[in-house]
Amino acid sequence: MLSATRGMTTALKRSGAFRALSTKTPAAAPSLYTPTLTDARVGEAGPGGRSSNSTLRIAVFGASGFLGRYVAAELGHNGITTYFANRGDDMEMRHLKVPFDLGKTRFVFYEPRDEDSIREVIADADVVINLIGKYYESYYPYQTDSFPYVGYKKNYSFEEVNVDIPSKLARICLDMQVDHFIHVSSASASPDARSEWSRTKFAGENAVKEIYPWATIIRPTQMFGRQDRLLNYMARFSRWYLSQYLVDGGKSLTQPVWVGDVARAIVNVADNGANFEGKYVDCFGPKEYNYREMAEYVDDCTRRNYPIRDIPYEWARPIASLMQWRRSPFWTPDLIDIYSEDFLPPLGSSEAYADQTEIVTLPDFGIKPTAIEDEMYQYLARHIRFGHFHYVDGYH
Repeated sequence: MLSATRGMTTALKRSGAFRALSTKTPAAAPSLYTPTLTDARVGEAGPGGRSSNSTLRIAVFGASGFLGRYVAAELGHNGITTYFANRGDDMEMRHLKVPFDLGKTRFVFYEPRDEDSIREVIADADVVINLIGKYYESYYPYQTDSFPYVGYKKNYSFEEVNVDIPSKLARICLDMQVDHFIHVSSASASPDARSEWSRTKFAGENAVKEIYPWATIIRPTQMFGRQDRLLNYMARFSRWYLSQYLVDGGKSLTQPVWVGDVARAIVNVADNGANFEGKYVDCFGPKEYNYREMAEYVDDCTRRNYPIRDIPYEWARPIASLMQWRRSPFWTPDLIDIYSEDFLPPLGSSEAYADQTEIVTLPDFGIKPTAIEDEMYQYLARHIRFGHFHYVDGYH
């Protein structure tokens, strides 16, 4: 059972894997996949961390998203020169510069449908990381001759974002002889999934593997963190609609993983690519919950006491087809499909992963998966009515 009490008494933890002043190897190596971030690299100079002169160069696509800012923070903390692919004004991504020392970043404008611009981003990078993703299909308006004189055309579909673009990146990386390609997929990727997003994620994995067999595929479950679209969206939904609605009673299971843990795993793979060629890296949290438990936890943290209502899948999907037109929609028909099915690690349980050696998990990096209770209260407290200072009698 999720409880807000634990989160209230847990201090913010920041356990980046940046190289310390000492270059000694850790006393106890967690496994074969121990990252080399704690060791000085060949040709590296400086005191370590963000001010070291690393010889590693990494190109990142999709860094403006939720996971991207955490990956950027880990790269910056490790002094890695990073090339960021940028589709818009560079001011939109200026927050990514903060973790890096001066001169360690390079922002390059590109268009996913223009291969030459992609090559300009990659340039002489040793590793390419693909974080491109969208939880809804984007549209753009155009003028029509009849009422209401405006229509919408699809801009980027799930098929293009999750299959075509990763395939293009993999092919260009192969052509440019990039040392390693890291593609972020999803634990829900399956050809039999109800969600088109999950089906195209599976197709994207296979397409990347067919073109670039040495690619490393990262498969996280749903991610939680300060800017997440999971618990934060539950809190915001209840504030907008004064209720929390759960598809089919919220009985589906999920095993969320902290976004910071996923980012650390990605950077460790990038730093030690030879050990992860052709591997799958499954990232998942320490516990599984159903959506009702998480909704009750959000309500406990925010102290709003809004009702939690059940809504059948057959009703939720038509409603979502209307809600999807707002900016950053809470619901889309495809999200309803995702919420109606379990979102668990591909092998199902931690015990199943312990009995195999082919698929890498967070403990193989020496990362202890972070529980929701340890992180999320500090992020959800901003949704408390009147703010937490209103409660002068202290917490629970």
